[in-house]
Amino acid sequence: MRVTKTDLAGVLVIEPQVFTDARGFFFESFNARAFGQVTGERSEFVQDNHSCSGRNVLRGLHYQVKQPQAKLGRVVAGEIFDVTVDLRRASPTFGRWFGVRLSAQNKRQIWIPVGCAHGFIVLSGTAELLYKTTDYWAPEHERCILWNDPELAIDWPLQGAPRVSAKDARGTLFREADLFE
Repeated sequence: MRVTKTDLAGVLVIEPQVFTDARGFFFESFNARAFGQVTGERSEFVQDNHSCSGRNVLRGLHYQVKQPQAKLGRVVAGEIFDVTVDLRRASPTFGRWFGVRLSAQNKRQIWIPVGCAHGFIVLSGTAELLYKTTDYWAPEHERCILWNDPELAIDWPLQGAPRVSAKDARGTLFREADLFE
């Protein structure tokens, strides 16, 4: 696998080695030993999530203040623009965002460490995202930063107004959000 460091501290784009032939393809989507060797992370994943959304659905920017989750995500159908925002005050990249296109075709994965918010917008007709988390979902500790926060100024590749949930439409401004030390 190939690992690319991003503009955000600790956020990595991972590209697995894909074996293709006339029958199709094969790749290891996760191998704990290889993941630890290339990332320096030793993570125990406790929950797998599967999300399916239609074109122009925007989810996020989500995180948990207690039971914070690191995430390893990939797209198994369609294409998304995936966004991570650094919420760690002590981080050299605090308050910055990183975006990457993830698709079933490019098979890229994103490693999002604890202390970051996460969101995405669907660019294809539909998209299915699988992601592993290092802690369990705790709705009482979940927070949401407004996807179009003017201070963050995320350059979403929008095709008209995005479709967002009522919860995401009520997201908190970055300057008022609960953050990490």
